[in-house]
Amino acid sequence: MSGIPRLKLNNGVAIPQLGFGVFQVPPEQTEKTVTSALEAGYRSIDTAAGYRNEAGVGAAVARSGLPRGELFITTKLANGDQGYDQTLRAFDDSMGKLGLDFVDLYLIHWPRPDRDEYVATWKAFEKIHADGRVRAIGVSNFQPVHLRRLFDETDVVPAVNQIELHPQFIQAELREFHREHGIATEAWSPLAQGAVLGVPLLTGISQKYGKTPAQVVLRWHLQLGNVVIPKSATPSRMRENLDVLDFELADDDVDALSSLNTDTRTGPDPDTFTM
Repeated sequence: MSGIPRLKLNNGVAIPQLGFGVFQVPPEQTEKTVTSALEAGYRSIDTAAGYRNEAGVGAAVARSGLPRGELFITTKLANGDQGYDQTLRAFDDSMGKLGLDFVDLYLIHWPRPDRDEYVATWKAFEKIHADGRVRAIGVSNFQPVHLRRLFDETDVVPAVNQIELHPQFIQAELREFHREHGIATEAWSPLAQGAVLGVPLLTGISQKYGKTPAQVVLRWHLQLGNVVIPKSATPSRMRENLDVLDFELADDDVDALSSLNTDTRTGPDPDTFTM
């Protein structure tokens, strides 16, 4: 695992704390991009049915020759496939595109409270998990109100909630809620789509450690205990994003980066997102 630390999820499964995301990687470029990521040392790959690039991820995994046990593959249910029976069919479709016998983590991509199907969807997730076709199940972009409803109406506590999280949107209350209930926090858009990288406070801290601003932000995530999945199509940047294990931020620098919080999202609000 190239020295990448792992976090133990609430069901005992270990997830690499630093992985590689393929959001907005075009399907025709996905196999090449993921192959480069695996060659750089990533062993955790995060895709989704909605990204339309699961087949490229599967092709890269097959081509890599890496033992399946060394890899951690995450995919997500498309929003239009929520509901018990449709979820089961959609999971089969994802597995076919990935060409895998199991996935390591399966997530509900968005709660879509307007459809009110995420509880039935989660019950299908519980069946998939009980059948041994996925090692861990979780959610993405869920708020406490959505999570509490799962606690009340279903049996399995999500292992992960993948949420937008970066120094300008630190989600302190939601992360604390996760800690209270044994849910791992996974960060998407960990660099705020680059918006945070030119902030003078961050550039000053990066100069102090002899690291790039992106490396400092990724290190901040790791020290907060987040799982983080940066994306890059450039092999040199892929390797740079992995090169964050040989230094540690002082506590006051972690706090300083957290002080950049402005509660600014780069993506949609889960309470209103309907795509």
